[in-house]
Amino acid sequence: VQLQASGGGLVQAGGSLRLSCALSGRTLRDYRMGWFRQAPGKEREFVAGAVRGGGRTFYADAVKGRFTISRDMAKNTVYLQMNNLKPEDTAMYYCAIDRLISGATMTAEGMNFWGDGTLVTVSS
Repeated sequence: VQLQASGGGLVQAGGSLRLSCALSGRTLRDYRMGWFRQAPGKEREFVAGAVRGGGRTFYADAVKGRFTISRDMAKNTVYLQMNNLKPEDTAMYYCAIDRLISGATMTAEGMNFWGDGTLVTVSS
């Protein structure tokens, strides 16, 4: 199983980025998919998630209304569209998958596979 995240970069506050996470070795349809982030000196935290099949999505309060998680099953890829970025969004962003069938919560400890991460830096 391999998760390859990409799309990070440096952006000014108010700008946008789209992160991608390509899954290989497994079929995305069989997993829940999530995005997490970790800022320097802080614990890894949940950002956004999607249940199996991608029908339902859920978000951390800090990003609701600004971030959108989506999937392209044909490409076995998950995306995180990030709009109106703020300096406090600066972090390493990680994608991860778990085998749970449903549920609208995710924890870092519960995820089964992780990508390497992609760095997002938002300047003020």
